[in-house]
Amino acid sequence: MSLAGKVAAITGSNSGIGLGIAETLAGLGAKVALNSFTDREEDHALAERLAREHGTEAIYVQADMSKGEECRAFVTRTAEHFGRLDILVNNAGIQHVAGIEEFPVEKWDAIIAINLSSAFHTTAAALPVMRKGGWGRIVNIASAHGLTASPFKSAYVSAKHGMVGLTKVAALETAEEPITCNAICPGYVLTPLVEAQIPDTMRKYGMDRETVIREVILERQPSKQFATIEQIGGIAAFLCSAAADQITGTTLSVDGGWTAL
Repeated sequence: MSLAGKVAAITGSNSGIGLGIAETLAGLGAKVALNSFTDREEDHALAERLAREHGTEAIYVQADMSKGEECRAFVTRTAEHFGRLDILVNNAGIQHVAGIEEFPVEKWDAIIAINLSSAFHTTAAALPVMRKGGWGRIVNIASAHGLTASPFKSAYVSAKHGMVGLTKVAALETAEEPITCNAICPGYVLTPLVEAQIPDTMRKYGMDRETVIREVILERQPSKQFATIEQIGGIAAFLCSAAADQITGTTLSVDGGWTAL
């Protein structure tokens, strides 16, 4: 498949899953806008590398996804730069773990803002542009925690359940148009952030790498294997293909059987 001529905006995409999706879409010919809340030389260099390696065009747009006006500005700036916007990937997210009674209010507010409200703002800004262009794909990166729950993750679970609900509403509101909206629900993905946590977890439990992965990190993932960034990118690309024209308002689990339990 080819996405030549399409423009994709991906939130939270200077590392991890977001960057992996950007790499996949750029590799298929899409022009991409990367995003994070920082504005470093290496952020802009990342966009330059992406463009050079994939023979496409890429930009980096600094925007804080905890602020609604900046979420909308990210979409607007992308559309103005490229003259269109065809694909929106809502990927930005943070996490904090604590019991409900001890959960810091500021952490709750930040997680809801970045993991959920940002997708509302970007979608609201993107839909008019997609309608003008006559085509659109919205891909929301939710989580297995958008379909099930774990203790001590009240804000994250609430936000990801909300993301699934927002996905369904956006799909229904665009059902008679050539625009789709779907959610990918990963389990544990081997991102640089997760990789960095493995040595500390090994020391904490006195286990070797393989054991700590299988018995601690992937305890709830029946396959006992991480999903990969490349797999998430491939599914995002599939949702942007003609084969997915009639897939809208649904969730695609990439969780090694987690939500089958």
